[in-house]
Amino acid sequence: MNATATVLPATPALAPSTGTIPPASAPSSLLRPPPQHMRALERANAVRLARAELKRKVAMDQIDVAAVVLNCPWEAESMAVADLLMSQRRWGQTRCRKFLAQVPMSERKTIGSMTDRQRRSLATMLSSAERDRAWSAAPFLRGNLTRA
Repeated sequence: MNATATVLPATPALAPSTGTIPPASAPSSLLRPPPQHMRALERANAVRLARAELKRKVAMDQIDVAAVVLNCPWEAESMAVADLLMSQRRWGQTRCRKFLAQVPMSERKTIGSMTDRQRRSLATMLSSAERDRAWSAAPFLRGNLTRA
């Protein structure tokens, strides 16, 4: 037996009557999984799409950022804290930096690498920041409450 006899054919043999690959009679060596780099691309695309959906939900206030930090869904595990914070409405780079300086935490810190204590403190600060933002969004109420 020579070396060329052990090499698989470039295209699998077709069934003579239908012109398709018969599923039961096809050898398992012909049904190879995709190469590693293709599987990695598929995984990266899935993560990218899931993160985009998560950011959209955060921007539309369908999901609370504090809940994402506490629960740490799979799509947010390798996401930087700054990316998640800046996906909120009215949160830019400066506000994110100032907020994380209070914790203290790096902007590049991934959500999946945070300790439970860091998660709880960040979620508490985010919840209080949300309450403060809601209070400052309606300044006319403050004046009415003090006069009444």
